[in-house]
Amino acid sequence: MSEFWPTELRVSKDRHRLTVTFDDGASYNLSAEMLRVLSPSAEVQGHGPGQRVTVPGKRNVQIISVQPTGNYAVRIGFDDFHDTGIFTWSYLRELGEKGAELFAAYEQELAVKGMSRDKSEKPR
Repeated sequence: MSEFWPTELRVSKDRHRLTVTFDDGASYNLSAEMLRVLSPSAEVQGHGPGQRVTVPGKRNVQIISVQPTGNYAVRIGFDDFHDTGIFTWSYLRELGEKGAELFAAYEQELAVKGMSRDKSEKPR
């Protein structure tokens, strides 16, 4: 169970950002693109080591739903119909704290694979 509890989850009016505020006062403004491409879903992470895929073409993805999952997480739905990721409070906190570093690694993966944040194609 997470040691951090959110006090507020707020989707921006343009649906491109999720702000998560925790009970210790920390607040993070997470992009929909980052949430989508770093989704904890099996579709993105795979079912075991070395199975994670790089998801291109999500620069303009939008958040269409945020559904509570128990008292430990939310399921975020995106306008590309991806909605299988269960984002725990601790994972949202990790994305807030290390998001820039994780997203930079994602951009590097795109470059190595000759993929783009703008062009949608099959993840690999």
